[in-house]
Amino acid sequence: MKVWKKLTIAVLAGGLVLPSGAIHPPKAEALTASGALSPVTPKDTVYQIITDRFVDGDTSNNKPAGFDPTLFDDANGDGRGDGNDLKLYQGGDWKGIIDKIPYLKNMGVTAVWISAPYSNRDTAINDYQAGGAINRWTSFHGYHVRNYFATNKHFGLMKDFEGLRDALHAQGIKLVIDFVTNHTSRWQNPTSGYSAEDGKLYEPDKNAAGAYQFNAAGDLLDANGDGKTDNLLADPHNDVNGWFHGLGDRGADSSRYGFRHKDLGSLADFSQENSAVIAHLEKAATFWKSKGVDGFRHDATLHMNPAFTKGLKDAIDSASGGPMTHFGEFFISRPDPKYDEYRTFPDRTGVNNLDFEYFRASTNAFGNFSETMSSFGNMLLTTSADYTYENQAVTFLDNHDVTRFRYIQPNDKPYHAALATLMTSRGTPNIYYGTEQYLSSADSSDIAGRVFMEKAASFNQNSTAYKVIKSLSALRQSNEAVAYGTTSVLYSTNDVLVYQRQFYDKQVVVAVNRQPNSSFVVPAINTTLPAGTYADTLGGLLSGASASVTNVSGQNKIASFTLAGGQVNVWSYNPSLGTTVPRIGDVVSTSGRPGNTVYIYGTGLGGSPVVKFGATTATVVSSSDTFIEAVVPSVAAGPQTITVTKGSSVSNTFAYEVLTDDQVQVIFKVNATTTPGQNIHLVGSIAELGSWDAAKSTEAMMNPNYPVWFLPVSVPKGATFQFKFVKKDASGNVVWEGGSNRTFTAPTSGSADTVVYTWQ
Repeated sequence: MKVWKKLTIAVLAGGLVLPSGAIHPPKAEALTASGALSPVTPKDTVYQIITDRFVDGDTSNNKPAGFDPTLFDDANGDGRGDGNDLKLYQGGDWKGIIDKIPYLKNMGVTAVWISAPYSNRDTAINDYQAGGAINRWTSFHGYHVRNYFATNKHFGLMKDFEGLRDALHAQGIKLVIDFVTNHTSRWQNPTSGYSAEDGKLYEPDKNAAGAYQFNAAGDLLDANGDGKTDNLLADPHNDVNGWFHGLGDRGADSSRYGFRHKDLGSLADFSQENSAVIAHLEKAATFWKSKGVDGFRHDATLHMNPAFTKGLKDAIDSASGGPMTHFGEFFISRPDPKYDEYRTFPDRTGVNNLDFEYFRASTNAFGNFSETMSSFGNMLLTTSADYTYENQAVTFLDNHDVTRFRYIQPNDKPYHAALATLMTSRGTPNIYYGTEQYLSSADSSDIAGRVFMEKAASFNQNSTAYKVIKSLSALRQSNEAVAYGTTSVLYSTNDVLVYQRQFYDKQVVVAVNRQPNSSFVVPAINTTLPAGTYADTLGGLLSGASASVTNVSGQNKIASFTLAGGQVNVWSYNPSLGTTVPRIGDVVSTSGRPGNTVYIYGTGLGGSPVVKFGATTATVVSSSDTFIEAVVPSVAAGPQTITVTKGSSVSNTFAYEVLTDDQVQVIFKVNATTTPGQNIHLVGSIAELGSWDAAKSTEAMMNPNYPVWFLPVSVPKGATFQFKFVKKDASGNVVWEGGSNRTFTAPTSGSADTVVYTWQ
């Protein structure tokens, strides 16, 4: 099988420097963070921008040299996108985002997530229709990589990207980039009998030492004088070095093997088990980290090898500049048989999820009303228990892959109620561009929702939705109950939900009525809010009113109140927690090696805090009342708990996975027969293999060629370890193989295959 092939490919040279004889003056390209602000945390409000679909700030890049101008939507010939044919480029760019930073800043946006910044396939993608017509598509979205080390010329040059970074950071806004390591572009055309198409990957010119070459501005350079600035690196149609799985479309194959190894929509699927592929993708990611970004949104994580994902995240965070924000697209339905795989993905890889469970429940509760508000509240409670890092999950009402929420819910009142709930719920909220201007779509397709905002809406800073985001972003920043707090449901019915967020004494209570034209009386509710009167944080923007809390027979209660149609009340209690008792709200990252940097957020963290991983003290680099920078100490690998101590006061704990060392992949294989319901797992002597605890074994191995099973596993480089295979069934019964423990030594980089063992 292709994935098992033992590859002996030289890893690409590491440094990124200019040749001594370059025409342009040299520019340092060492892989160090340049001007990064800080990771995204639950205090942030993220705003997602499809770069091509926001604002055209520089018309000179709308039709770059060599680009087919008919792939730009400009029927009237004025040089700007028309916003009509959404399959074509529209002209949005980094300069356009810069022009709207005041608009974003005033809305309370503290982070933006933009389209992948690197070079994409730039030719027509033709879909042949049954009647003979041809639909022409483009890669405007950025998900069809061509060269990771060149900018997308439709968006700007490297100086323009750096200008965007600097302009955002100057206003305290963080920059997250979309990043695709699952695939390149479409290599076979499913609308023409899977005829050959593209899927090729390119790299910059290199010098004699193998280092990539850039000009003084950081753009590609024709270093070898052949008239080209990049070179073919891998081609799925002539894949002599095994860069791609090459197994064709997944179709109806719903197995983990199908999702991870077959093509997503005929996009050429990287073999993430190949040492050269691993090296190139890690190099590409750390290259963009060196450009000063603050986080990565990883595309198509459902389709990625988790062992690769864990190693990629570790490589990024271990590069100079410290840990970063990581979240990804693990696309699920609700309910979904992959839910357990989805909910544990952040624990297994260190990459959190775009919260599709929240999205589905919110759409059903506030959009089409197919679920009750009680059901929505139950989802909040269930996921808070299921997710280890629930406040790091990135919540959303809609995005570029789903139907615009406004199309589903055209009524302002439940629309606003959904938005206010998003902004006050657990997780880190993400606003899809134009939500604040009620952008809708012509139909329910994702492409119809990818409208050109410059043409489709004004940038009105007085819309109610804009004001809701602004007000509740400020609350998220100021009251840690929203960012770090637990969730409890105080009252719920089919149409009403009253929930509470709480971080120690800090509390926020939200009361929501989704029905636009019906009022409901909410009875007196038990509360931990102190007695008093609480004003609506939104100032009546969504018809909210104040709440009265009194003590009744020793129990504080919110007095009975009426929720009018679409009314939302937000009541905040935000006392000072003082500076003497440390309390942890969040940690970035949630996994790392000894020696890595870790950021701790919360309250009472200043002075002379002592940070411990288990019983081992970590070095504190700096601290303030709300932030600590520390270094992961040399401590036993595996799950650890972080605490902060000041004097006799010890904080709450926070879960952290300590990795043994730099992570590489070993692809384990075994020939083993099983009974129905049984699967094969691995357990071994190192933390990454569960330290001989079968309850902490790897996930089930895959068996497309039963009775042979295989699984890529992330393990520490160069480590010699022992392991065995075990059989597990759905009831939790475990059968260990016999014989002596097996022994394997991991490679020092990349990946290695074991032999095909025989169950003993």
